[in-house]
Amino acid sequence: MVFASNIKFLRKRRNRTQDEVAEDLGMKRSTLSGYENEVAMPGIPALIEFSKYYNMSIDTLVKVDLTSLTGHQLYMLEHGEDVFLRGGKLRVLATTVDTHNVENIELVPEKAKAGYTRGFFDPEYISELPRYQLPFLPSDRKYRTFQVSGDSMLPIPDGAWVTGEFVQDWLSISDGDPCIVLTLDEGIVFKLVENQIREKGSLRLISLNTIYEPYDVNVSEVREIWRFVNYTSNEMPSGTLTQEIIGKTLLHIRSDLKEIKGKISK
Repeated sequence: MVFASNIKFLRKRRNRTQDEVAEDLGMKRSTLSGYENEVAMPGIPALIEFSKYYNMSIDTLVKVDLTSLTGHQLYMLEHGEDVFLRGGKLRVLATTVDTHNVENIELVPEKAKAGYTRGFFDPEYISELPRYQLPFLPSDRKYRTFQVSGDSMLPIPDGAWVTGEFVQDWLSISDGDPCIVLTLDEGIVFKLVENQIREKGSLRLISLNTIYEPYDVNVSEVREIWRFVNYTSNEMPSGTLTQEIIGKTLLHIRSDLKEIKGKISK
């Protein structure tokens, strides 16, 4: 059982001493030391107190090796969002496979977006989505295709089909990455992402179309992120700039404007 290493890990992660944590929990330091060193096992009342103190379920504390989790998974757990963990195991993404056990790419059309927001974790719902294969994509990664709407990401046109690669570790997202983001309030959105998880626990979502203002979303509101891979459309995009160049240029412009405004205010 990993309970002992978990409570020691969490205590050190918070930069707390055994004396401080023991006082907060209303127990002797020697008792806490015994728990951390597997000399003694806590009873149910003590487990409940540890669960409240670290804001994690007892099931997670006694079954999940917290030292093996990514920074984002730990952040989500510590903020009460059990998004990745179910019964002590990493949540398995609901998906489908073909007759050769190769993962399909499921399509989420415009009319299915509302249903996807409610059923993204439901294998039965996912199994009802249209699906296909793109043989030129690596087979060791998971992809899903979403139909986008609106003009916020021009030159990618309204109605285009955007394929994304599932992102497990959100801290791996680089500033300027185009991503499909599933949020609790807004549903499915396609934006450039500025990663502020370490600093603010949030993502800044930015449109390529500058008439739309960027906005921040707390990671507790986010359920899935798919990093842009390609898109399909029956419309010919205008201009010759690539999506990557446009995205990075826009971020540089916004950064320069922010710096200029800061100097003016001083």
